[in-house]
Amino acid sequence: MNKNLILFLLFAFLFFSCNKKNDNLPRKATGKINTISVIIDDQLWNGEIGDSIRNKFASPVIGLPQEEPLFTINQYPVKLMEGFMSDSRTIIVVKKAEINKFEIKKNQYASPQNVFHISGKTNADIVEIIEENTAKIIQIIKDTEIVENQRINNQSLLNTQIIAKEFNIAMKIPSGYLYAVQTSKFIWLKKEIVSGNTSILIYQVPISSIKKNLNRIGNIIKMRDSIGDMYIHGTEPDSQMITEEGYAPYFFKIKLDGKETFETKGTWELKNEFMSGPFINYAIVDEQHDRILVLEGFCYSPSKEERDLMHELESIIKSIHILN
Repeated sequence: MNKNLILFLLFAFLFFSCNKKNDNLPRKATGKINTISVIIDDQLWNGEIGDSIRNKFASPVIGLPQEEPLFTINQYPVKLMEGFMSDSRTIIVVKKAEINKFEIKKNQYASPQNVFHISGKTNADIVEIIEENTAKIIQIIKDTEIVENQRINNQSLLNTQIIAKEFNIAMKIPSGYLYAVQTSKFIWLKKEIVSGNTSILIYQVPISSIKKNLNRIGNIIKMRDSIGDMYIHGTEPDSQMITEEGYAPYFFKIKLDGKETFETKGTWELKNEFMSGPFINYAIVDEQHDRILVLEGFCYSPSKEERDLMHELESIIKSIHILN
């Protein structure tokens, strides 16, 4: 056989094989952070089923000074299921069927992706399934969106050797942040945005400050207000950052980097100035280093929505790894 013909056939085989392999790879999931595609016929969407979905998945985000939905919902009729909607990171498919069913399919059309299938014989059955599985669905979506935001953040990272040396931790922080204040045992990172700025605070306090005290939320407020008094001020005299007194912060116990952590969400304000915004504070009980490690994110964006800004800060903080 002609040598050139053999080479041509070999090249064609390799080209076909590569294309075949690429065809089998899942498509990349797309879409904005905290957005859900709901696949449901208009008749169901405009009734009690749609009301249930909106009440659960577009309920107000806790800890924000103004009302913003937990997720942005885009609704599409079932007949449009094929096509670009199938690339969404989160899809909820709701329809009438002969059996009542709830099913989660990972990476069904793209990756990473969660597709939640909800079907029922009656409207009441579907609403009941939604009610029973809302908490699980929301947690899965939140976890996936944190990972996606971290992937975006990781594309260009800040040099964090100073943080590692000072606090014995590793964090993945986008390069848009700059060191605003750096002292012994306190670092303030800040990023300027069109509508204002976002900030990350890193510091530590004695382990006895929070862990063994029954009034944990009170001590966390006292702790962060003392940090504001020392480091974060406005342009007017006596204008330090404080926890806004008019709204009680939300308090949760979680695990962060495998350690007991107190999560606090609320609103900050500058005393004697008209500036305020949301904050999220994580107080990590780090027994190995005999300390409470505190990571806080807050933003100032009076003319823009703040949900996704706070989500980015949460994603950055949750990249924390405490070194041995």
